[in-house]
Amino acid sequence: MNAALPRGFGVELDRSARLSRNGRLVFGGSPGRLLRLHPRAAELVKAGSFTVRDPASAALARALLDVGVVHPRPAADEERSVAIVVPVRDRQDMLARLLHAVRSDPRTAGVPIVVVDDGSRDAGATRAVAAEHGAEVIRHDRSQGPASARNAGFHATTQEFVAFCDSDVVPEHGWLPPLLAQFDDPGVGLAAPRVVALPQQRPTRIGSFEQTCSALDLGPDEAPIIPMSKVAYVPSAAIVLRRAAAPEGFDEQLQVAEDVDLCMRLHEKGWRLRYVPTAQVAHDHRTALLPWAARRAFYGSGAAALAARHPGQVPPMHVTAWSLLAVCLALTGKPAAVASATGLAAIAGTRLARRMPDADTPVRAAGLLTLAGLYSTALQLLRAGVRHHWPIGLALVMKSRRARWLLLGMSTVDGLVEWKKKASELDPVTFVVLRRIDDLAYGAGVWWGSVEHRTMAALVPKITGGLREVCHAVVAGARFSR
Repeated sequence: MNAALPRGFGVELDRSARLSRNGRLVFGGSPGRLLRLHPRAAELVKAGSFTVRDPASAALARALLDVGVVHPRPAADEERSVAIVVPVRDRQDMLARLLHAVRSDPRTAGVPIVVVDDGSRDAGATRAVAAEHGAEVIRHDRSQGPASARNAGFHATTQEFVAFCDSDVVPEHGWLPPLLAQFDDPGVGLAAPRVVALPQQRPTRIGSFEQTCSALDLGPDEAPIIPMSKVAYVPSAAIVLRRAAAPEGFDEQLQVAEDVDLCMRLHEKGWRLRYVPTAQVAHDHRTALLPWAARRAFYGSGAAALAARHPGQVPPMHVTAWSLLAVCLALTGKPAAVASATGLAAIAGTRLARRMPDADTPVRAAGLLTLAGLYSTALQLLRAGVRHHWPIGLALVMKSRRARWLLLGMSTVDGLVEWKKKASELDPVTFVVLRRIDDLAYGAGVWWGSVEHRTMAALVPKITGGLREVCHAVVAGARFSR
């Protein structure tokens, strides 16, 4: 979708973006990239925000939005044609809680609601709850799965926009308008709120872990939703969809990861997707160990089907060849290998510095970016070793004492860093243990799904940079290490 942004549409620079002093160079977005701007464009960006006034500013705003360097600040707060669809199976108490939250919010009190009863055992109870809150009911006599239930509600409505809410969420007041405002951009096909944890009535360790580490909570920073980026997908627990963007709805063949598939299909069609954390819904998380771990494994089991449908879009790692080689060499601990890794990094940094001679301090900037790339690669390698590839990591641990201590040390450090970053109320030992259980469960699901679908695509890393580039870097690194 190459629809132009309307006049009056505003954008604001991402708070993590970095500008050179003259504003000509911008580093930011996800994945991070270095952009060189025309002087006129630099003047607009240096101001921190600007408004679309003409085709040139519209094109600039579109380009920066698409890479996540700026974020939308729509001008209008107009009423839009929207309906809410709620798929549910049993859980009438949760349904009542959700519908009450929607009806008690002045901005959604009059929005049409369609409840899709996906084979509840007590159909009468579901119908009574829906009727109490003025919602229409569609009934499936047998459960057909969440994708089918959502599609039934989707096709039963005619509104331009459809908000999907699972029965176990509680929208906060004012959640819908910020999402609908994203559609002032005619190229946006989907918008999603932040999914936070519902406050615990009976605190548990799992519940406390979920407060800060839920798989559904994608964090406090707004972002475009782009495969292999910081926000690669959004959960269907709560989303708003433009009908024209996906008239077919969800893929009913998928029993898991149908939301990720929808995001990827929309992206492949050229639609933009927005994550809007200022809009929030609270989710009733699982707080018992076995159901929680089983759910994590269930999520992981969808990776194989996604990898088959969207090749190369759900890798366990996305790294450059030179950085992967450098990190692997450094991890051997052998002096010659470490020296070669240092050489690789030096050559990569030198090449990068040559590409941005107009930076304030090219060498320093290139050095920092190179170190950031190495850190990202090392972190991804660790995460893959204890998550997607933990059976391989386990085999290495069984055979190598060095691998055993290295993996144990790195996984502990990773857990402690996350504990500090998330400011979890759990003690650090409990947090690290639960984080590793989370990884093991998800990874087990990935392997189970891979066996079931007879494909290893979800376990194959994506490595960019050709063999020729790596060979040049290896030769240069070897020379540097002498």
